[in-house]
Amino acid sequence: MDRVLSYIESHRDQAIEGLKDFLRIPSVSTHPHHKADVSRCAGFLADELRRIGMKRVNIAPTAGHPIVYAEWLEAPGQPTVLMYGHYDVQPAEPFELWESEPFEPTIRGDNLFARGSTDDKGQVWLHVKALEAHLAQHGRLPVNVKMLIEGEEEVASAHLETYIETHKEELEADVVMVSDTTMYDYERPSIGYGLRGLVYMEIQIEGPNKDLHSGGYGGSVANPLNVISDIIAQLIDQNGRITIPGFYDHIVPLTDTERTAFAALPFSEATFAERLGVAELKGEEGYSTLERIWARPTLDVNGLMGGFTGEGSKTVIASKGMAKISMRLVPDQDPEIIAETFEAYVRTLAPPSVKINFLRHGTGKPILTPRNHPAVKAADYAISQGFGIAPVYIREGGSIPVVATFQERLGLPTVLMGFGLPDCDAHAPNEKFNLQNFFRGIKSAAWFYAEYGKNNT
Repeated sequence: MDRVLSYIESHRDQAIEGLKDFLRIPSVSTHPHHKADVSRCAGFLADELRRIGMKRVNIAPTAGHPIVYAEWLEAPGQPTVLMYGHYDVQPAEPFELWESEPFEPTIRGDNLFARGSTDDKGQVWLHVKALEAHLAQHGRLPVNVKMLIEGEEEVASAHLETYIETHKEELEADVVMVSDTTMYDYERPSIGYGLRGLVYMEIQIEGPNKDLHSGGYGGSVANPLNVISDIIAQLIDQNGRITIPGFYDHIVPLTDTERTAFAALPFSEATFAERLGVAELKGEEGYSTLERIWARPTLDVNGLMGGFTGEGSKTVIASKGMAKISMRLVPDQDPEIIAETFEAYVRTLAPPSVKINFLRHGTGKPILTPRNHPAVKAADYAISQGFGIAPVYIREGGSIPVVATFQERLGLPTVLMGFGLPDCDAHAPNEKFNLQNFFRGIKSAAWFYAEYGKNNT
């Protein structure tokens, strides 16, 4: 490993400049006008993987954005790691809140600011650099590696499951490696062993057949915006409990060991609230903030639209209203069942004076990974070497739906070895990646491939 670590150190500038080039491509998967940029980004990544020595690099088209696949399978008798990530990014709007251009990477202090810097281009790139170091110094990898880097993670991986289903043999492996998560804090690197699932719904309410003057018609028809507001207000009770019937029926409760471990982590509710600029924290009663974020289900309104939203006033009763609502799920909640019960319950809350329709924008299952898997042990050792301190074990509040797909379709457990930080502002303006973590991440990834190769039983 000495030669590998030396290579990483001597190529720090090249690693940063290559990441900057990667980040300059506005691979926003949700915007149709960025479709060519997404394809260009896939090509950029594929070219880099060929350059470092990965084999059979392929850009696989889908009905949406392409998937980049690469492999190196010249370590007979060694385990195979399927490394997953994504090269697409969230929209950068609102642009005016960025302190520097979102697609012109800028270093300020210890951080690299750009859309996608942490989620997930920076974390994909550090694995590319770790593999490069092994290949450049030894001409081989300690394990067999397959890479699956998609371009639609930020739009619910719309075509990835089909790809996985039709490429099962190609994707056979022993474990999946994902770096698309965060550490507990700067001083405490982490291994994630749980992810929440997701159901994302859109409620559409339609009242009169056109917008109406509120003076001439107010009080005579149901206002769709009033109706949708009333529905939303009934979805969570005063104790922070979600009111959908049967919502909590199949939840795997937190163990006493987990609650004790979470409580032992340094966490200040006052500091957390101050960082977010809120006077107090709010959530389901009976659970700590960490428990609520990592291991309890939630329901949140993500968007509201309807009526007049421009500057000034307009006295109008809108004919339509819309709300986008996401629910984060925990084991063993089933996203399909939750979506169905959500629809049924909301229909009971809507009066007959309006029409109601639903759209499903994505689902993902929650997962828990066994902590005694050899790859998890290798990740523990690798992080200890890369950071100089043993990692803590945490759950993640977010969702990576493909992790459940790997588990169900390929029978593979997943190691969640993320290097972002809680304040990296992924999905928000001024997203950043701490450069010290970036390089510690490269070293940790390099150690992981080496350790898993020699200690995989």
